[in-house]
Amino acid sequence: MNVIEQLEREEIARLNKTIPDFEPGDTVIVNVRVKEGERTRVQAYEGVCIARAGGGLNENFTVRKISYGEGVERVFPVHSPMIDSIKVARRGKVRRAKLYYLRDRRGKSARIVERSDRAAKPGKGEKQKAAPAAE
Repeated sequence: MNVIEQLEREEIARLNKTIPDFEPGDTVIVNVRVKEGERTRVQAYEGVCIARAGGGLNENFTVRKISYGEGVERVFPVHSPMIDSIKVARRGKVRRAKLYYLRDRRGKSARIVERSDRAAKPGKGEKQKAAPAAE
């Protein structure tokens, strides 16, 4: 095994973050720690994941949302200490890995169809919920 790969795996294990399994097209809610002066607070950033790039410790993802009629994109490192949590709000049905074409779309043409066949899968380190017992 490569020494760098081994160090990255050890660092990811040390961080012990639960990252859900999400892909481009999914609507995600990213809770980000924001420092304002002396205090810190958690701010939710909800939007469509339009890209994932990199791998291992250097992996990042781009989230796009429309704020007051203006498109806003933000790139988050997956293993950043500034990210409090990531939650998948809904799964999208897309056939591309990079959804940069959404930048040119407005209104209904920018919508992504919800995927119904795949439920929200638990991420790394999360336990799968048991099915309710039949009464």
